[in-house]
Amino acid sequence: MRPTPRIAVLGSTNMDLVAYVAKAPDRGETVTGREFRTIPGGKGANQAIAAARAGGDVTMIGAVGADDFGVRLRGALGESGVDTGRLRTVEGASGTAHIVVDDEGGNAIVVVPGANATVTGLAPGDAEAIEAARTLLLQLEIPLEGVLVGARTARERGVRTVLTPAPAQPLPPELLAAVDLLVPNEHEAAALTGRTDPHEAAEALLEQVPELIITLGSAGSLYADRSGTRLTVPAPQVKAVDTTAAGDTFVGALAVALGEGRAVPEALAWASAAAALSVGRPGASASMPARAEIDAFVRP
Repeated sequence: MRPTPRIAVLGSTNMDLVAYVAKAPDRGETVTGREFRTIPGGKGANQAIAAARAGGDVTMIGAVGADDFGVRLRGALGESGVDTGRLRTVEGASGTAHIVVDDEGGNAIVVVPGANATVTGLAPGDAEAIEAARTLLLQLEIPLEGVLVGARTARERGVRTVLTPAPAQPLPPELLAAVDLLVPNEHEAAALTGRTDPHEAAEALLEQVPELIITLGSAGSLYADRSGTRLTVPAPQVKAVDTTAAGDTFVGALAVALGEGRAVPEALAWASAAAALSVGRPGASASMPARAEIDAFVRP
């Protein structure tokens, strides 16, 4: 029996306000949508829920607002098995993400940080929660200073740090120096390096981090490390309904698979299966598969 990985997530919680349309509007254009949903999301919360559903013991560190969205966000995390004891409530509004999803499964997103903007550091007890975990998951929807404090704390306490550099932005060298595994998509990798070829981007990024995975959408994922390992794992071919949380699903499931001690090729294939299942369903956290679904998909 595999061990249950302990995972801490320091990141954002947002309420996703999702409009479904045949075609996303161009600038200055108004279109009629066919459906609207409010769905708990945020890259931090998404990764936490994905990891918990995949079988991890997950703690969420972050902030929600003192509003109805905050209550719903906390409840959604708890219902998925995420420990919300380190999720603080602050005055003001919770974070929101305004998302347009078209019939091809593509999306465009505007994030309003709200309470997430207050996560500029760790609250009392957060460092201990990170230390108790085996892996810390980080993203960039909270202030960069908060991400840096979390990464440094993990490094000091011997906890593996996994950073998803999204939304893409320039990263200070001191943050990358505290990252063990970087997981950008191909667009983020290009933004960080100025190189559009994922293989060239990977070589450039290995000068800054020891290990990385570049997700390539329907083409799968590329793994590289400083020991010389280079590995491409294809993604299952499925019809995409909504790609909103595919990357977060991948990272959450990956953290569980690696935490269980699986070899990198198996971990990548398992995480890719989780992401493939998620894109076949609408919504962010609502689309994330349970562990049994991932196992059945991998071994039908």
